[in-house]
Amino acid sequence: MIRKVCRPAAWVAMLCLVLALGLAACGGGSDSSSTAGAEETTEAESAGTEAAGNEAEAEAETGSTAEVSKEGIVEFRKPKAGSGAGKKIGLIELGSSVPFSNLVTKSVEKAAKEAGAELVACDSELEGQPALDCAKSFATQGVEGYLNFQQDAELSEAICKAGPQVPVIAIDITQEPCEIAFMGADNEYAGFLAGKAVGEFAKNEWNCEYDAYVSMEEPEAGSVNEERMGGYRKGFQSICPGELKNEKTLNAGRTDIARTQFTDTLTALPGQSKIVVVAINDDAILGALAAAKTAGRESDVFVSGQGADPSSWCEIAHNPQWIADTAYFPERYGEIGVPYLLEALEGKEIPTKLLVPHELVNSKNIEQVYEVTGC
Repeated sequence: MIRKVCRPAAWVAMLCLVLALGLAACGGGSDSSSTAGAEETTEAESAGTEAAGNEAEAEAETGSTAEVSKEGIVEFRKPKAGSGAGKKIGLIELGSSVPFSNLVTKSVEKAAKEAGAELVACDSELEGQPALDCAKSFATQGVEGYLNFQQDAELSEAICKAGPQVPVIAIDITQEPCEIAFMGADNEYAGFLAGKAVGEFAKNEWNCEYDAYVSMEEPEAGSVNEERMGGYRKGFQSICPGELKNEKTLNAGRTDIARTQFTDTLTALPGQSKIVVVAINDDAILGALAAAKTAGRESDVFVSGQGADPSSWCEIAHNPQWIADTAYFPERYGEIGVPYLLEALEGKEIPTKLLVPHELVNSKNIEQVYEVTGC
């Protein structure tokens, strides 16, 4: 059984308004919309397994990734039928407006159903106050353990206190002090994988003589941002060593914000035609590309994002300016989060890191990983 819950009345929300200050943006989402591949995930799931198995091939193309640890990476696995019978688990969703989040939610719903567990799902709407309300609702409904995908790391302590004192697995953003495990991206490795691919492009095309390095980040996401974007720099500099040229860091993890800020950045880079743009997610890259198109400078930017959710598939497959991306397989997150959460409810010790087996994707292999349609 899957139940959606609504937030408490507005007067209750006002009591905790001060805790909601400091809206953060997520490492995996934005206001961009996409429907391709979001309704059906069966083919994507089998392809994702194949993609994870092709990691050696990807590394052969981009070079060794031994410089970054991959400790904590686990395999996707379907929960055992009946393993969740009689259990009530929860999910604080990132936001229904985010394609990446929608895929995660559907995956968790599917895995909970397969396990026979009752799932209470609550949308945090990309804001702190709704996330607090979700946690409170879990406490009143007797949720025995939950997955938390709320976006603001600074609010995690308040949310932990507001919710039931049960096992919590964080999704992609740390939820201290109550998380028993962090599930999601291996952020440094994911950034390194794509950063190295972009570095190899810059070396092969320009002998590393590029004009600018633009990093589109979300500092509000805390360690997620630091590790992912730091991994990008490490990967890029492993091929093009030395200080990054004309580096510009933008706080622009959502499509609309990225479009505005990158428009200003292009204005500050007149005549520059070898602009490397990397981002904490694909949504920021979509915003940057939109800004470049409006400015008539699409050919000046060479981009790389993170996530490879359906909103970016067509661009990765067909836009020569999109150099590489790191796939996160959000449509399979439930195959990690749900089985391990149910094990924790049984009193079993689970790993503190439950990291996704990432895969480098580009125009050459994305159609082997996903069914790209509607382009």
